[in-house]
Amino acid sequence: MTALIHVSALYRYPVKGLSPEPVERADLETSGFFPGDRLYAIENGPSGFNAVAPRHQPKTKYLMLMRDEALARLRTRYEDATATLTVEGHGEPQAFNLDTEAGREGLADLMRRFIPASLRGEPKVLAAPPQYRFTDSPTGYVSLINRASVAAVEDYLGVPVDPLRFRGNLLVEGLDPFAELEMVGQVVEAPSGLRLKITKRTVRCAATNVEPTSGIRDCDIPWTLDARLGHRDLGVYAEVIAGGALAKGDALRVACGDGTGRAVP
Repeated sequence: MTALIHVSALYRYPVKGLSPEPVERADLETSGFFPGDRLYAIENGPSGFNAVAPRHQPKTKYLMLMRDEALARLRTRYEDATATLTVEGHGEPQAFNLDTEAGREGLADLMRRFIPASLRGEPKVLAAPPQYRFTDSPTGYVSLINRASVAAVEDYLGVPVDPLRFRGNLLVEGLDPFAELEMVGQVVEAPSGLRLKITKRTVRCAATNVEPTSGIRDCDIPWTLDARLGHRDLGVYAEVIAGGALAKGDALRVACGDGTGRAVP
């Protein structure tokens, strides 16, 4: 196999709709999600989510950038050891222990004050039970963004496009623009033995129109993709079929879809 792809950055999103956190390294488990990703969501009125018997709910049931672009103005940081989320960007920095009812209610109250016009009901912070995450796709375990595809969108629009608009876990280099879309069914392997099977394309929504620091809607990426390519896909989802570590700078080798290790033509 020949090294084709390099991991240029890794990100997690502890709270759905809130800011990304860069990580240098992650340990992924077989059939698991990206570590620390989408652990919490903020319900926008009753969603029907049941933590005892969790079923995937549409992202529209939660606060999220597609509709609530002001969320991008908040800067957040999550501490795994204490389950504490620190939020900046609305008054003095505040810290909430999301393991406690008081901490979850505190974050919900911040949303009542920060985006009251966006609320369709009482906001409520939900914690993901084991083996569940608040991903956009029910099979969205790990998301991968091809930087060359983002660069192509920049060319289409004639303006810089931050790859964080696409809220991926892995940002990769070394592929041609949109080559990731043709990799569905293929397997990529990291030096640790980690194997990711590419499972589906990611259809982009209006969340990508929001500049990820200002919260301003300043372009129309889904429409641009559709007009140029006839679809709205950029990036892919992958399933962890063999656990292992992944680090910034790692080279990923592409194997056949059956995971045998034979080089892809």
